[in-house]
Amino acid sequence: MDFHAHKPTENVPPQGISLRGKSLLESPRFNKGTAFTRSERNRFGLEGRLPYRVHSLDEQCARAWEQVQTRTTDLAKNTFLQSLKEQNWVLYYALLSRHLRALVPIIYTPTEAEAIADYSHICRRSEGLFLALPNEAKMEELFLEETRGRDIDLFVVTDAEATLGIGDQGVGISTAKSVIYSLIGGLDPSKTVSAILDVGTNNDCLLNDPLYLGLRERRVRGDMYDRFVDKFVQLVRKHFPHSLLHFEDFGTANAHRLLDQYRHTHAVFNDDIQGTGAVTLACVLAATRISSRPTKLSDQRFVIFGAGAGGMGITTQLRDAMMTTDRISRDEANRSFWLIDKEGLLFEESGVDKEDSDMSRREFYRPKEERWTKDGSGTVGLLDVVCAVRPTALIGASTRAGAFTEEVVRAMVDGLEPDQRPIILPLSNPSRLIEAKPQDILKWTNGMALVATGSPFGTVKVNVGGESEREVTIAECNNALIYPGLGFGAILSCSRRVTDTMLIAGANRLADLSPLLASEAEDVDGKVSGLLPDIDIAAGINFEVAIAVAEQAVREGSARDGLRIEEVREQAKAKVWVPRYPEYVYDEAGLKD
Repeated sequence: MDFHAHKPTENVPPQGISLRGKSLLESPRFNKGTAFTRSERNRFGLEGRLPYRVHSLDEQCARAWEQVQTRTTDLAKNTFLQSLKEQNWVLYYALLSRHLRALVPIIYTPTEAEAIADYSHICRRSEGLFLALPNEAKMEELFLEETRGRDIDLFVVTDAEATLGIGDQGVGISTAKSVIYSLIGGLDPSKTVSAILDVGTNNDCLLNDPLYLGLRERRVRGDMYDRFVDKFVQLVRKHFPHSLLHFEDFGTANAHRLLDQYRHTHAVFNDDIQGTGAVTLACVLAATRISSRPTKLSDQRFVIFGAGAGGMGITTQLRDAMMTTDRISRDEANRSFWLIDKEGLLFEESGVDKEDSDMSRREFYRPKEERWTKDGSGTVGLLDVVCAVRPTALIGASTRAGAFTEEVVRAMVDGLEPDQRPIILPLSNPSRLIEAKPQDILKWTNGMALVATGSPFGTVKVNVGGESEREVTIAECNNALIYPGLGFGAILSCSRRVTDTMLIAGANRLADLSPLLASEAEDVDGKVSGLLPDIDIAAGINFEVAIAVAEQAVREGSARDGLRIEEVREQAKAKVWVPRYPEYVYDEAGLKD
């Protein structure tokens, strides 16, 4: 299947440029390398600067893939791909799209985390905008040096406090998320900026490293931190009011707070919170439509195991969707959730609630009467909650490997009606930290469970009730299935806000694309489809998500003036960027790199 079938080759128009010769070959944005045609080589002074043979993009990808495979470590592959990106954007993104499953873990998590951890010890070209606290007074000057004369659609900004599961890295590479936006979401990479807000680090290893490249001071907090972040946000609002501002890898103390602070004044997005929540919402929506007992969101009883940033993002997104779609109050929706953290069930007057500074958690605390241990005191654990609540959906975001035991899962099934299918989403990653293996969940539920995981599992073989073995596809509840489309839709509509209803519209569109809905649960060869589409077609899926988001922005009046719903799809086709070489024509007034 063509990864970019949503924008056929004939829809990539010719492009006028004014670069020639060596300058053209040294521009990663415009360089085609050996793919320059004979006429282009003659027209742009490239004869004699390239080997004689003209290669197609497919042939270039084959050569590059051979080179990738000669690298013996993932970090070496990451370094090679970074070098390729610095030479030729189209080839870089085309190669990634042809080997998505193999290469996304190399250019993003987990290998990019290793590259970030070693950032001060790896010689590589710096990318993006580095804004350090000592340069606060001239932040606007530095900002404009990077952005002047450019049409910017996306800013990805981080303070690197909670980087890709490896914690405080102070300063490092911040471009991986932008790459995914272009690869899967269709954003033009020339219209994205990755920014680092260097406010110091509390990582003692970095502070004691003589080669550390960032600000060697303890991380600032309080008013000084808030002023620095606000100055950056106001520069984005001032100079690029229709851009999307993506907050990435901020610590839990700041992530929710900054999102809440700016979401009503600019189009801002936090993937750790909203992306995780939106893709999980899509899973739940698909599951409720597949179940033999269709129910509303507000009919569900959710047990969320793990109440950190990810678990809270899931909880609040499900709650907000429940309020919007089922038209119930916030308090009523909150009562559909039971949150379990390391302290057990979060309930009022437990002692923990008085110490909890996260207001987003406090409103979900259960009444003190819900102490379901045998003696009525102490920690209320997962099994206690499952037996008492009889949840219809069990969601794991805890990194507690094996927490969804056979006893817990069977207790959940026993609490449901005979024809109800339990929704069980063990979302912790990597796979070694998953709350339960999907094949075990299916075995313990006699094949009835609707399962998605946070790590890739592919297909598992299940023998249910003595029947012949079946292959069940385990959907990966991967943010990459939705957040690039959410972002592209917001940008396409020029919305000044990313509203809850826009997120819900995107999640609904993703749920509608569930293979289980299309295949009526089982294919002719006996393979059972997954709850969500395969990551291999993520670009086309996100294109549909983007259209749903932009259409919703038009409906609610947050889109730019003059955009009509019937125009959204064609405008999306025109705007979406795909890694294909356009024909170049010489233009004195054309784009310069």
